[in-house]
Amino acid sequence: MVRSYDAETDEAALWQAKRAFELGLGSGTGGDDKEAKYEGKLTAAYRESWFEWVDRCVAADERCVLVEPGDGSGDGADALAGYVFVLPERLAHVWDAAVLNELWVDPDHRGTGVADDLMSEAVAFARSQDLPLDRLVLDVDRENERAQAFYERHGFSHWGEMVAREL
Repeated sequence: MVRSYDAETDEAALWQAKRAFELGLGSGTGGDDKEAKYEGKLTAAYRESWFEWVDRCVAADERCVLVEPGDGSGDGADALAGYVFVLPERLAHVWDAAVLNELWVDPDHRGTGVADDLMSEAVAFARSQDLPLDRLVLDVDRENERAQAFYERHGFSHWGEMVAREL
């Protein structure tokens, strides 16, 4: 059952899920350097600033961060079956659209419909926003074939291309 994130009860589990999300981004879709960069950013200072960001977004709209509780069989990331983080409407001008910031599902819950439930809620939340463009956008690694297939199944298609440079 997808529900809004509650900082008092979900913070530790959300951080473990966020760590798993970040570590998953770094592995399997790039070399050791990419994996080390993602792992290296997961410091105590990053955790604090990320939760400040989460708190600001949730204060704007509690539907920004939604969680699917796990089965309660363990601690850490498996305490959540998954989560989705959609930016609040007040940040729509970053992309002129709704932004799906993060979607993660615990490996033990993949293929069970959790990701579909989270995506359905994310799309419903995005549709409720008053946006310059009627779009839900996200950034996904081209090498992440599983994520690519999931997003295509949910009606996403390429719309422009993000480019980046090192600072």
